[in-house]
Amino acid sequence: MAGGDKMSSEDFVRLSKEHAELKPVIDSIVAWQDATRELADLEEIIEDRGNDADMRALAEDEIYEVRKKLHALENQVKIELLPKDAADEKNAILEIRAGTGGDEAALFAGVLVRMYQRYAELHRFKFEVMSASETDLGGYKEAIIAISGTGAYARLKYESGVHRVQRVPATEAGGRIHTSAATVAVLPEAEDVDVDIQEKDLRVDVFRSSGPGGQSVNTTDSAVRITHIPTGIVVQQQDEKSQHKNRAKAMKVLRARLYERERERADEERASTRRGQVGSGDRSERIRTYNYPQGRVTDHRIGLTLHKMEQVLMGEALDELIDALTAEDQASRLSAMEKTVKK
Repeated sequence: MAGGDKMSSEDFVRLSKEHAELKPVIDSIVAWQDATRELADLEEIIEDRGNDADMRALAEDEIYEVRKKLHALENQVKIELLPKDAADEKNAILEIRAGTGGDEAALFAGVLVRMYQRYAELHRFKFEVMSASETDLGGYKEAIIAISGTGAYARLKYESGVHRVQRVPATEAGGRIHTSAATVAVLPEAEDVDVDIQEKDLRVDVFRSSGPGGQSVNTTDSAVRITHIPTGIVVQQQDEKSQHKNRAKAMKVLRARLYERERERADEERASTRRGQVGSGDRSERIRTYNYPQGRVTDHRIGLTLHKMEQVLMGEALDELIDALTAEDQASRLSAMEKTVKK
């Protein structure tokens, strides 16, 4: 640094982050440059009639693969240069709620909770149930989950929407297939610097926690309900015995919801590009169907069907869907960017 100044820890963290972001771009450009030189050398060998016929034939055999590699590298460089979602590296907060279908929908919500838990374990993400409203049959009316780890939001953001299940309930004597649904909302976890929440904008109510049937769980007023007055957003937490811990969890969810609300507002201002991406993240949008009798999962946004439902629900094959959605999103954004450049 100039004048012999020592680098502060904040500068070191900032520069390290910038280096980590730039390295994939630089590596892709260097690889593209190497392939360009390799292609030029092969073309020179082929065009030089003074070269041995076998050498020219060998170069012609190689040039096809080099051109294919160069095309892939050009696309890779373009993808690396696409604007990054500022939230991609953040932790994720999942809100899973039973939709239409009564007890069967709540059971399916439980299946989704376990799917994301196994997925988190496979990726070595931390999985924490922040609050849950369970049913007598072992399902969930609602569950709010924090999944922590670098890039957790980037991997899970395409999961927002309505997940539909088709299966024969255990209680169905006639063997008829029922359709029910659960909604998933994936929010990037927000830091204090991302969202400015004024204490004067909050109404905090405390009360006694209640379990199934409304019976009192705690004898103290440890449950917390926070209302953000300007937006009307209400968050409630009662899983912890400590009022302080419940408030901290409620604030974490509130920050995430306000941050996502601000992101959605900004996206509306860029609506044309938003609509070109895979799905809108709208919680009312049906995104996927899990068909138990046929053992298949279909993602309706990209028309992809996998006949490996059990592996998806075990979290093992979920990446196949996520990778395909990511690739489709990148392709659509590349196309939009190229159209803009041509204009």
